[in-house]
Amino acid sequence: MTHPQDSTGTQGAAGAALLQGWISRTDLARELGVCEETLRRWADARHGPPFVKAGRKILYRRATVLDWLERQEDVAPRRARAGGRR
Repeated sequence: MTHPQDSTGTQGAAGAALLQGWISRTDLARELGVCEETLRRWADARHGPPFVKAGRKILYRRATVLDWLERQEDVAPRRARAGGRR
């Protein structure tokens, strides 16, 4: 008997329960409105949300992504540069 795959690529209810609270790179890219390559670049630059590798699969803990997003919030507005363009 085969089971449909969930969004993390695992099969069956046991896999879904095990990975509850985790999201695949594909799904995170879709939710953030960026492409997967952007998430790869952020990971390479150590700028993006933390992730784990399970074999060849990249997974993000949803709670950690939310924490990371909150840290990205721009608290103080940027000051305009003096002098403008030349």
